Amino acid sequence: MKAEIIAVGSELLLGQIANTNAQFLSQQLAEIGIDVYYHTVVGDNPQRLTHAIEVAKQRSNLIIFTGGLGPTKDDLTKETIAKMLNKSLVLDEEAWQSICDYFSKTNRPMSPNNRKQALVLEGSHVLKNEHGMAPGMALVVDHVTYMLLPGPPKEMQPMFMKYGRPFLLQKRHVREKIVSRVLRFFHIGESQLETEIEDLIDAQTNPTIAPLASDGEVTLRLTAKHEREEEAKRLIDEVEENILARVRPYFYGYNDETLFSKLLATLKEKDKTLAVAESLTGGLFLKEMTALPTASSVIAGGVVCYTNEIKENVLHVPKEILQTEGAVSGRCAQSLAENVRKLCRSDIGISFTGVAGPDDLEGKPVGTVWIGIATERGTKTFALTLSGDRQAVRMRTAKYGCYYLLQLLH
Repeated sequence: MKAEIIAVGSELLLGQIANTNAQFLSQQLAEIGIDVYYHTVVGDNPQRLTHAIEVAKQRSNLIIFTGGLGPTKDDLTKETIAKMLNKSLVLDEEAWQSICDYFSKTNRPMSPNNRKQALVLEGSHVLKNEHGMAPGMALVVDHVTYMLLPGPPKEMQPMFMKYGRPFLLQKRHVREKIVSRVLRFFHIGESQLETEIEDLIDAQTNPTIAPLASDGEVTLRLTAKHEREEEAKRLIDEVEENILARVRPYFYGYNDETLFSKLLATLKEKDKTLAVAESLTGGLFLKEMTALPTASSVIAGGVVCYTNEIKENVLHVPKEILQTEGAVSGRCAQSLAENVRKLCRSDIGISFTGVAGPDDLEGKPVGTVWIGIATERGTKTFALTLSGDRQAVRMRTAKYGCYYLLQLLH
């Protein structure tokens, strides 16, 4: 199959929202061996949408639409496709009953136009919407498969995974099991990682190796195909072992794990508590950690010590250090980590101090960062020089804190 994804919605063209649906669908289609050659975005206009479909039909035999299935007048995807394919729109009784039940349960009045959401293309395979109202649908006409999905990702993603993907696999008569695993790395750039495993990437067949860099991290998606799922997993295990033999120090987790979730799991496993002193990160580290369930079992507390007065009066950093070496220094990071550990009576104290920008501080350039980690065995400090804007420096600092602490805990 040659696939094209058409995202419908003027809000996408205006830049009001990002087209994350196309990214998600491309990843999922790649996993099941369907090539995506084109992404198209078109506004809520029937003439322009018609033109986009006419073009897509000439070059693709699978066209997936996202958006335009709602109740309002500018939701026109299925109406436009119905007219093009000379198909009627018919009421899907199950979807209509689900919509009626929703308004009944929530005790809200239902507008007449909500009935429009339950309409589907005549003869289509209906894709149930278990997280919203408008169902999706799939239809094959003249050897072209049309799949219509809702726009909101919280509706589109589960619908595709539960109903859309199996439909496509059935159409392709795929007997092979497709298994993917994501390896996550930090403190190594994409180019360096690729250089370390270049021969493995060049020789890839099954499994395939797909690198991706984002937010200062690098991932490798390993995908294997085999009629037996156990054999596909074994093939991935073999490639993973070869990769980690070369770059294991940078590896921290799998699939949807983050540095923060990995750190939380490791602290729980080691039965350790953590206290945090945050200067340049301003509470960002604690925000990321406490957003995770069960964080209260390991996070003892923390202090946002943005000013030198708070560093000195609350966390008792000696005035001499602040006057002679400055807040952006290894000795300040050490003192902060040790004293927040004592203050919160935790097993570990971690501190962040530095220059996030946009201006230099204490004669030190933007991106100068110090991290301190204090344990019962002593204190270690880490110096960093980070690039990027203010937010990037702050987030990378928080991630480096996770990374260094994970290294010490292992």
